[in-house]
Amino acid sequence: MSGSGNDFILFDKKINPKLELTPSKIAQICDRRTGIGADGVILLEPGVNSVFVMKYFNADGYEGSLCGNGARCSLFYSKEIGWSNSSNINFKFGEKNYSGTVLDGELVKFNFQMPEDVKIGFVIQVDGQSIKASYINTGSPHVLICVEDVLRNIEDSQSFYTSLDDFPVLELGKKIRYHEEFAPTGVNVNFIKYEDGLLKIRTYERGVEDETLSCGTGAVASAVVACKMGLAKQPITLLAKSGDQLIVDFKFDGLEFTDVSLTGPVKVVFNGEITI
Repeated sequence: MSGSGNDFILFDKKINPKLELTPSKIAQICDRRTGIGADGVILLEPGVNSVFVMKYFNADGYEGSLCGNGARCSLFYSKEIGWSNSSNINFKFGEKNYSGTVLDGELVKFNFQMPEDVKIGFVIQVDGQSIKASYINTGSPHVLICVEDVLRNIEDSQSFYTSLDDFPVLELGKKIRYHEEFAPTGVNVNFIKYEDGLLKIRTYERGVEDETLSCGTGAVASAVVACKMGLAKQPITLLAKSGDQLIVDFKFDGLEFTDVSLTGPVKVVFNGEITI
């Protein structure tokens, strides 16, 4: 399945009740050359006090934190397979309860918990320069950086990036992901630019250890920080690397962000079988 370009292999444990996946097997099937290929693996099974229970594994094979686009794909699947007669669906991820709505036209809205640990405008040292950054946890930890705050050349104090098109997401993202400021677990890294009424975003995801075409929790993190910085007002439309648009909406009273949601496209790319 694909959630705005963020792609996943989804296993239904109701169909495969004895399925057990090791980290090495997950990494193998996520490999785009020798396996199926995906940013991560989702395991779904019917819930007891919820429609379903979701587990998520990164492409490196290890269990990951909340995946917003993965949650949207899971909501869509559970409705398509008939686990719920309603378009409003509740589910469990980890120890928390979540909900979402399957809308018309393969759009899915996912409701987030309240963001935590918001920290705006601190400075980190990377590649010999001081870069202004912000941090927020939207179910997964994210650092946000405006491209205009990054120098093209540290020897020229006026040579800032002006576009995401030629921005070194992979190179810089990898260094910040492992930065001592975010040790020991590391962080997802989002680079943003607001222009033409859109918040443009590119993301380096930990666990995938690469740039992905979209990141749901990163989109929410970027929108919340953009609002906090005064760059944009909700609802905020984001343009992902895939070219798809995501809408983040919320309420903000000047202190807290509530009723946070992420809406975007979802589709089933193909169904198939693999021998485990």
